Amino acid sequence: AFSGIHMGAIVATLWILLLNGVVGFQILDDGTPISLGLLLASALAFFVGTGYIALDTGFSWTGHFDRSLTAPNRNIGLYVLYQLLPLVCLAGFFLLETVLVLRVLGEKKPMLYLVGSALLFAVGQVFQYVISTHLCNASDGKINGALFETLFTLLSVIMVWIFWSSITEDDWPEPPPEPTFP
Repeated sequence: AFSGIHMGAIVATLWILLLNGVVGFQILDDGTPISLGLLLASALAFFVGTGYIALDTGFSWTGHFDRSLTAPNRNIGLYVLYQLLPLVCLAGFFLLETVLVLRVLGEKKPMLYLVGSALLFAVGQVFQYVISTHLCNASDGKINGALFETLFTLLSVIMVWIFWSSITEDDWPEPPPEPTFP
């Protein structure tokens, strides 16, 4: 059950990231009830849909995905939702933000943060899909690439936040200056 919830959360989170990339173009005013409602409703639909497909595959509730439980164990719908859609969302976010920063804002420095984030994420994926088996075999199953993949993904998310902070206006309240006495 936790795997289905995890898959749904990943898909919904990356869908929200893509929609946040679209929000930067001000097609709808951000923060309005309609924009928040569309964002949350669509993310909820992806979360529930992906979670349902994963759980139905694992627990065979309806029997619709039973053929994926026998060799060669392929569930195309789950593959598309869990592997391909997040990748498309990430690429879309990167492209949208690149256009926003370079064309609309005319800035170049924030691109260093965005490219850094993409590189950190890519390193994490290399740990997950390439290096993981070698780590697991070398440590007799005590460690795999998930630890490092999580670390590099966290660093990637931090870089996206730094990127976002560098392209938004600073509307934070300034603390009043300390009084000086003669």
